[in-house]
Amino acid sequence: MGFDGEIWYVRHGEEQVGEIVIDDADFPWLSGRFSPGPAYAAVEPLFSRELALLEGDLAKNSEEWETVYAEIDRRVSLHSPDGPVAEFLLHVRGDRAWFRWSDEPFEEG
Repeated sequence: MGFDGEIWYVRHGEEQVGEIVIDDADFPWLSGRFSPGPAYAAVEPLFSRELALLEGDLAKNSEEWETVYAEIDRRVSLHSPDGPVAEFLLHVRGDRAWFRWSDEPFEEG
C-alpha cells in the first residue's frame, strides 16, 4: 500500500491541529493514528459534534451536519506529504482519523 507510514497534517493557519500517520488505505479513504497538536482543543468539539450527527439520524440532521462540517472546513486544512490538498472530508475520533481528499474541488451535488 503506497500510503502506509505517510504523515499527513491538519493545520489551522500555521498552527498544528494534529498529524495522522497512515496505516490503512481503502480507496478513496485513508485512515491512521491521530496525534493532536497544540491547536486541536479549539476544534475538537466540532469533530465530536460532526461524528455524532453523522452517526445519528443524518437524514433528519443533514443541514446541521453541513453547517458543522463547513465550520471544520473553514477552520482547518489538510496537508499531504506534498502540501495542502484542495478538498477533503475528515473525521477524527480519539486517536484515529480517516479522510478522503482531492487535489481538485469536489463536485457539488
